[in-house]
Amino acid sequence: MKRSSLTEFEIEEEGLKLRICRDSGQSGNGGQTAIPYQTVPAFVPPATEGPKTAQPAEGQEQEEGVLVIKSPMVGTFYSSSSPESPPFVKEGDTISSDSIVCIIEAMKVMNEIPAEFSGTVKQVLIENGEAVEYGQPLFKVKQS
Repeated sequence: MKRSSLTEFEIEEEGLKLRICRDSGQSGNGGQTAIPYQTVPAFVPPATEGPKTAQPAEGQEQEEGVLVIKSPMVGTFYSSSSPESPPFVKEGDTISSDSIVCIIEAMKVMNEIPAEFSGTVKQVLIENGEAVEYGQPLFKVKQS
């Protein structure tokens, strides 16, 4: 973007929206830029057509009434909005379909990940600050 006159780029495809902005130095805030947040789906839908449901993690036994929240993208997993803040969720917490469960940073964009279903967090499967892959299991949730 520095080599061209582009200051903003946005693309939207199959439920994923990516927006990249470059500070032109004329923002009047001393060169500081706000880190944008974006909400993305919290689980990877199955490859076949049909209703959207969370799938059990590969290589793990399917537990009755337990769904897995998977990473919708490659990035860095953060359990809270800042190092000083408490985690969005921890084991034993009750969540609703619109609860934010974590943030995944991808290309300097902080993406809030919603649960998309209700239940109780049974297990957190990843540590704060770890790199995650697309489709990697993040949480086990017992449906209520």
